Amino acid sequence: MVEPLYPWQVGAAHETLSRRGTWPHGLLLTGRRGIGKRVLAMHFARALLCEHPREDGSACGACPSCGYVAAGQHPDLRVLELLEVDDDGESKPLAEIKIDTVRDLTRWALLTSHRGTAKVALVDPAESLNIAAANALLKTLEEPPPSTYFILVSHHLGQVAPTLRSRCLRLEGPRPSQEEAIAWLASQGVANAQAVLAQAGGAPLAALRIADPAWQEERRVWLAALAKPSALPAVALASRVEAGARDERRDRLTLAIDWLAAWTADLARVAAGGAPVRNPDFAPALEALAASVAQPALFRYHRSLAEQRALVTHPLQPRLVAESLLLGYREIFA
Repeated sequence: MVEPLYPWQVGAAHETLSRRGTWPHGLLLTGRRGIGKRVLAMHFARALLCEHPREDGSACGACPSCGYVAAGQHPDLRVLELLEVDDDGESKPLAEIKIDTVRDLTRWALLTSHRGTAKVALVDPAESLNIAAANALLKTLEEPPPSTYFILVSHHLGQVAPTLRSRCLRLEGPRPSQEEAIAWLASQGVANAQAVLAQAGGAPLAALRIADPAWQEERRVWLAALAKPSALPAVALASRVEAGARDERRDRLTLAIDWLAAWTADLARVAAGGAPVRNPDFAPALEALAASVAQPALFRYHRSLAEQRALVTHPLQPRLVAESLLLGYREIFA
């Protein structure tokens, strides 16, 4: 199934495809998570594979290639992502994209196109390529086979290998205005669109996910606890990441780290005389804490959250990681 473009992507997609005649072999699509970059990347891939593209460069939607893409079965389209499908059709998450996967992609890239149009490889996210895999992909980008295109999607541009960045044309993923995002969220049935959009840092797809009442209630539990660091129940709060199924624990840890990062970023803003951006509903609590926080320790702690966030896909014990982070949070207050 092909997902349609989001309203805020239509103009950028049209403008980019109008330059289809000079399309780069490597395109790096960047921007924050939750703005729809994967949908835009697939829109470009479908257009490049289309056998009868429209005058504006977009896919016709009716040719065999468009049909194969819609069915997820196009032989000239490869997607590298943090998922592995076994022989039984079961998928499992991966911590990184490894060199063997890229070597297989290289062999595929050298084959003749099945449909005689193009070959497209989509890598999402590009920062998940380990060093060896990134170096292997670089060799193919340096000497790409004819009519073979690579679309790399990145949520964290600074984590993409500099050599890969230098070989790709960079395109910033379009973001909606606040009004556009709120209108779209309202059309999806989100009642508190402005509040969840703030929590998601302006990313509408992320906002749609966190609008779930259960998610909102869990957030309130965590932030209410963070508002009282001297009485913070680190062990009990950390144990909440183990609620539910075992395979959900890393996702719960990721949420906890994201909440801590947004909270401490807002705390730094308030301490500097500003207003909270991600958690305006907790503004009074943040203002009360701002006077007692040790700012150098706050900045060091916030950096440590980013480091831990990057490691979340690696083998770890989510509850113990959460407990350690919560204890570290308590220590930043004088």
